[in-house]
Formats: sequence, structure tokens, C-alpha cells
Amino acid sequence: MPTERSTLTEFLAEERRRHPGLCADLTSLIADVALACQEISHRITTGALTGVLGGNDVVNVQGEQQQKLDVLANDIFLRTTEGGGKLAGMASEELDLPYAIPSRHPRGQYLLTFDPLDGSSNIDVNVSVGSIFSILRAPVPGAHAQPDDFLQPGTEQVAGGYAIYGPSTVLVLTVGTGVHAFTLDLGVGEFLLTRQDIKLPASTAEFAINTSNRRFWRPAVSQYVDECLAGTSGPRQKDFNMRWVASLVAETHRILTRGGVFLYPRDSKDPAKEGRLRLLYEANPIAFLIEQAGGLASTGHGRVLDVRPAQLHQRIGFIFGAREEVERIERYHAEHTGGAAEEQNHPLYGFRGLYRSAS
Repeated sequence: MPTERSTLTEFLAEERRRHPGLCADLTSLIADVALACQEISHRITTGALTGVLGGNDVVNVQGEQQQKLDVLANDIFLRTTEGGGKLAGMASEELDLPYAIPSRHPRGQYLLTFDPLDGSSNIDVNVSVGSIFSILRAPVPGAHAQPDDFLQPGTEQVAGGYAIYGPSTVLVLTVGTGVHAFTLDLGVGEFLLTRQDIKLPASTAEFAINTSNRRFWRPAVSQYVDECLAGTSGPRQKDFNMRWVASLVAETHRILTRGGVFLYPRDSKDPAKEGRLRLLYEANPIAFLIEQAGGLASTGHGRVLDVRPAQLHQRIGFIFGAREEVERIERYHAEHTGGAAEEQNHPLYGFRGLYRSAS
């Protein structure tokens, strides 16, 4: 087993010895991703000094205003990973279509999908942000990847993880053999192993949800939150804390550090959308990590990793964290079989509130 302060390179080499199915190309690609995250970390740290904070008046394919650092982080990911000969193509949250590996570079056996800078709207207020990535096998190694090549369920991921840029820069990674965290040592310029085989507690007394969307929630979500807020006098008979950072990476890191459950469910705010978060770039890699740590990740009606994507930028409802809480939320969804139509017949605050949704 690697020592407590193994470098990322040493750790991956040891994982290859312990798990012969991990090939050198995969661990080399992960090293390239880590290098990209290291550069992004530096750019974020010096953002106010180099004039790269704020928006750039461009709306991306998601319909969201791009931040200057969104574009910069996206370019860093592409530049750092395209020339290694490990990739057949890449897909980014910031790009309409997959990125083709330039013809001057060899093409490999993997696909990389990523959100280059999750939570970028928080940059200007110095709240933790991050990068999320997922690695899949290319259906046709060595060939230019086609859009449909990326439409694989999350169960097909061979690696996934995120980097969080906060008081320290931490890379959290799984290659299907558990979840491990590496902290960037600025003195030596290396990611060092600081937490190994992370496990999530099965129960929790902490949940995270954006309550400003409450009037759009489905009855199952309203019921769950109401019961948590009722505390010791309610049916759960214990007090809960509520958190919301509005950065998926920050929410995930807190849950992997001290437990909890996160909800960004499908609601009636925009009925045409299945949810808010992107399946390929956000939900799948986070779900992979959470399951490897012993938790659950669900749409509210089933396992996220079993969902077969229909399009590159597909959105999805996303609930993950402590196993017992996710199972409870799924059970409430199953009990409220009326779905969206039933929402209109229930009060805003679960079954006891004063206000009803106008939707």
C-alpha cells in the first residue's frame, strides 16, 4: 500500500501494481488532468492580480454567462491533455460540440468530459470553486470521437473526480478502487496523498438544498425537507442542519469530509428540463465518487449511473450522499406517484403550508 504522503504519481503506480486492469495510458491521462488542475489553481489564486475575474459578456451553450476564468480553465484543460496521445476526443460543459484532437497529435483510447470551472459565479466573492472530470473508454480507439461516443451511462466510467480550489487545492479521485484525496503541496509542486479510502457515514443530520426553489419542489422533496426542519419534535425526532454553497464541488467535498445529503431535484420551475445539473460533466463523476465511498446517488427515482444519456448537455435531477437519506428520499418519490401533476394540488410547505405554487 502507498505511504501516507505518496505523491499522486506514486499512488497511481502502486494502484497499477495492485490492479492490473489499470493501464499506463489511464494513469498518464490522470496525471495530465492533475497538471491542468494545478495550473487552474494558480490562475484562480492570482485572478484579481492578473485581471481575469468577472464575466466576458458571452453566453455559453448552457445559457449561462461565461466568466473569464471559465474560458481560461477550459483552454487549460484542452491544451494540457490534447497532446498526450491518450485521448480520442473531449467534451466540455463550455463547448457546444466535442473537441476534436488536432491532427498533429496521436489519438488514444479514452474520452475525457469535464466542467472546467464549477461554481464560477462564486469566484468574485472568493468562495471555493472546482473542476470536475470523467474518463470513459472510446468505442473506437485511435479514431476521431463522434458525439454519440460520449453518450455512455456512468457505469462505464473508468475514472472520475474533481479538484477543489479553496484554502488548499485538493484533488479527489477514483479509478474504481475507492476514493482518495491529494493535497497540492505548493513547495514541491506535487499532489500528495492526504486521505485514503474515504467512506461516507450511512446516516447524517445535515442536508443541502436551495430553498429559494421551494415553491417549485415536488411533494416528495417538500415532505423530506419539512420533516428535517421539524427537528426533534417532528417524525425524524432529531435536529438537522441545512447548508447551501451553490458550488457542486464544495458541496461534494463537505459531504465526503463529514457526511450529509445534497438535493438538486427536478422541479416545476422549467418543466421542459429534467433537472439543473449536467449528467456527463457533473452528475456522473460525482455519483461515481459517492458510490465508491459507500453512499448513493439518485435522480429521485433511480440510480444516476444507470441513466443512458440522450444528448451531450443533458440535465438531470441529482440527489446524493448518505445512503439512508437517499433511500428515504427515493421512497418518498415512489409514494408520491402523481408526479408533476400532483404538485399543483399540494401546499408549498409540504402538506401544511399557507401558500400554493402558481405553476
